[in-house]
Amino acid sequence: MRQAKMSYFVHSDENRKEMLKTIGIGSIEELFDCIPENICNPEIELDKPLDEKSLKEELCVIGGKNKMIKNFFSFIGGGAYNHYIPGAVKSILGISQFYTSYTPYQAEISQGTLQYMFEFQSLICRITGMDISNASMYDGASSLAEAILMAGKINGNKKVLLSAAVNPQYREVCRTYCSGQNIDIKEVGYKNGKTDINLIRDEMDEMAGSVIIIIQNPNFFGCFEDVYELHDILKKYPECFFIAVINPMSIGLIKRPSDYGADIVVGEGQVFGNALSFGGPYLGFFATKKDYLRQIPGRIVGQTVDTDGNKTFVLTFQNREQHIRKYKATSNICTNHSLNALAATVYLSIIGENGLRHISNICLQRAHYFAEKIKPLDKFQLKFNSGFFNEFVLSSRLNIRDVIDRFYKNKILPGIYLGDNYPELRDCILVSITEMNSIESINKYTEVLKSF
Repeated sequence: MRQAKMSYFVHSDENRKEMLKTIGIGSIEELFDCIPENICNPEIELDKPLDEKSLKEELCVIGGKNKMIKNFFSFIGGGAYNHYIPGAVKSILGISQFYTSYTPYQAEISQGTLQYMFEFQSLICRITGMDISNASMYDGASSLAEAILMAGKINGNKKVLLSAAVNPQYREVCRTYCSGQNIDIKEVGYKNGKTDINLIRDEMDEMAGSVIIIIQNPNFFGCFEDVYELHDILKKYPECFFIAVINPMSIGLIKRPSDYGADIVVGEGQVFGNALSFGGPYLGFFATKKDYLRQIPGRIVGQTVDTDGNKTFVLTFQNREQHIRKYKATSNICTNHSLNALAATVYLSIIGENGLRHISNICLQRAHYFAEKIKPLDKFQLKFNSGFFNEFVLSSRLNIRDVIDRFYKNKILPGIYLGDNYPELRDCILVSITEMNSIESINKYTEVLKSF
């Protein structure tokens, strides 16, 4: 076998001297003189090396400083939810042939991977009611930001009406994505926990409908939006683009976004078989109408037949900048979250349509049971009286930070403090309930409220 020859040589001492002379310095170290010595060459105090057993014990001590969700009654949601994950999901997820988070480069020899991606897309289409779905994205926030860019490319809209009731972290990502795209984002306020539809109507009349509208349903506060009223308004402006952000778990009980006129549907798929995992990696999904097939970001897996007539799967669309002329690319998204998509596919296949409806109903029923327990209390109340799914905003005339601290002492994570993102809600927390919140945990939460 011929040995490949090196196509380059490392720099010789003479090469280095010549380069240093050219730039007018005497040594390589002088290149770093601008960096303070304590930063450039810090003294790193390390303990002596440990054997494997001792190292594992030390890491366990460090890891023990983290707060484990299993050791608390958790009522934290706001976009990441503590749902039960069947053992079969973890078992299938651990199969080594599947264990990659990447879309394959030698795609057609990875039929198993392509098949579950195709099934994931099919499930997302059933859940959203849309025609097509891509093979997943990074998370719900990046899916929404990509949806804005896609909508802008399709009809040239550079103005966005973004509801303030959309997850604040999603809104922050959208502003980051759009900052260099000359896209103007205007936030629309909320009223009684829901987007103020009258404000949207006024803005659309002023802009003659040439705008991208973004609504989350159920929204960040857990409230159901007036999506059918919005749908009636949109009928007057066919050039308007409507992006719906959803919690897919709620589709077990409410209408799909396609029923109220969504052009693009995005959201976070973590609720389907993916653990909280310190905030990621998560699973963004992206679905739209077939008219926009060639504009959708990411990748789409398709089904076909080979020369022998066997059913096969292929990467049908991958409009990424590495495969086509860069300026023709629909997005800089170069991959997907394949392993997370597999978890969602297995989860949905296990629970089925009836299971999804059952879990959604438990979440809703327990959230409303909880709300009824709070109503008689004097120092605490629901901030809004709009209909809600599995989350609601709890307000208090007490110092809410002190309230949260007492819950911590009782091994309860009471919810998300809202004052950081909504100054007008600085006396409020967002409370979330899933099937993991037992009646016992809800009653204990109520007892702590009564103790004030």
